[in-house]
Amino acid sequence: MALPTLTPEQRADALKKAAAARTARKELRDAIARGDETIPAVLDRAKSDTIVGKTKVADLLKSLPGYGPAKVSALLEQTGIDASRRAAGLGDRQRQALLDALK
Repeated sequence: MALPTLTPEQRADALKKAAAARTARKELRDAIARGDETIPAVLDRAKSDTIVGKTKVADLLKSLPGYGPAKVSALLEQTGIDASRRAAGLGDRQRQALLDALK
């Protein structure tokens, strides 16, 4: 499937939209790191908020203080969640397993 040909204006708009989404995801990760947001609260919004929903679960977990790549990988493996899974793609069982493992 070939990519659609975009006009320069459409391309500029798409680039602005992508940059805004990256900035919003960065602000979300920063809020988790500061403790302003919690993982349960963020996961509750995953289905309704597209920014949260499109963020990888591993990235959300790495934002937690004390959780680096090794600890996050072990936690995801323990709960049976693929490292590339996005927040909106978590099933009820996966979500509950993740929250139980974080307690």
